[in-house]
Amino acid sequence: MAGTSLNFQLRVPFLCPRDALIAHDTLSPDAEPRKGGVSKTLTVTDNILHVYWQANEARILRVSVSSFLDHLSLVLQTMDRFDLPAVDS
Repeated sequence: MAGTSLNFQLRVPFLCPRDALIAHDTLSPDAEPRKGGVSKTLTVTDNILHVYWQANEARILRVSVSSFLDHLSLVLQTMDRFDLPAVDS
C-alpha cells in the first residue's frame, strides 16, 4: 500500500461564528515541518470548524484524530465554563 494517502474530514458546528473562531485559534497546530506522515488543516466557514487530515497510515491517522477529539472536548468544556457574552462590534 505504498504511496496511498488516507484522508479524513470533520465538520464541527458551533452556535456562532465567534465560537468557531475561538476553537480554530485554540486548536490550530503550530507551523512545523511535516513529520510522522500526517498533516492537519483547520478552517472556519461561518459557524463551522472544518478539519481535514491526510496521512500515510491508518494508525497514524487514528491517533491524530483521537488526539484532536480529546483536545476539542477540552476546548468545548472550557468555552462552556467561561461562557462570555458576544461583544457587538
